[in-house]
Amino acid sequence: MAEMSMNKAIHAAFRRDLGRFIDALGRFPAGNRQRAEQLATAWANFDAQLTNHHEGEHEIAWPALEAVGVSRDLLTQMDAEHETMAAALAGARTAMGALRGSASAEDAATALTAMQELQRVTVVHLDHEEAEIEPIYQQNKDSAPIKAMGREFAKVGPVQGGTFFAWALDGAGPEESQAITGTVPKPVLAIISGVFGRGYRKSVAPVWRG
Repeated sequence: MAEMSMNKAIHAAFRRDLGRFIDALGRFPAGNRQRAEQLATAWANFDAQLTNHHEGEHEIAWPALEAVGVSRDLLTQMDAEHETMAAALAGARTAMGALRGSASAEDAATALTAMQELQRVTVVHLDHEEAEIEPIYQQNKDSAPIKAMGREFAKVGPVQGGTFFAWALDGAGPEESQAITGTVPKPVLAIISGVFGRGYRKSVAPVWRG
C-alpha cells in the first residue's frame, strides 16, 4: 500500500472537524453564549483552512498535476466541486455568525443543518479527489512538477504554518501524523508547531475537549 499523501491527511482533518461541529451543534446548550463563542473561534480556523486549501489547489496544485497527466476535464470538475463547497461554506459561515450572536436553540439548529450540508458536499469532493488524483500523485510524487508544488505550498508565514500543523495534527491517527510530519524536518516542525501553533492549542483545541 502506498504511503498516505500530505493532501489525504489534510482531508482527514477536514472530515474530523466537520464531525466535531455536527456533534457540538447537535448538543448545543441553548443560551450558552460562552459555548457559542468557543464554536465561533473553532469555526474561524476551519473556515480559513478549508478556503486556503481549495484556493491553493486551484492556484498551485492543479497546474502541477496537469503537468504529470491529470486531465484538464477532471480539474474542471474539481473546480466545479470547489464552487459548490464555497457556496455551502458561505451558508455555514452565515449560520455560525448568527449562532455566535444569539446562542439560541433555533440558530443552533440552523447552523447544524448548514454544517451537515457542508459536510455532504465536502466529503463528496474529497472522496472524488482521492479516488481520481491520489493514484496519479503517488505515481509522480518524485517528479519535478510535484516537488515544485510542495515548495510553493511551503511558502507561508510561520504563524499560518504553525496554526496549520497544530490543527492538522489535532486528533490525527498514526498514518495521518506520519504523512504530515514526514514532510518537514522534525526540528523545524517542533519550532513551527511548538511556537507558532500555540494560538491554536490555546484557543481552538480546547473547544473539542470535553
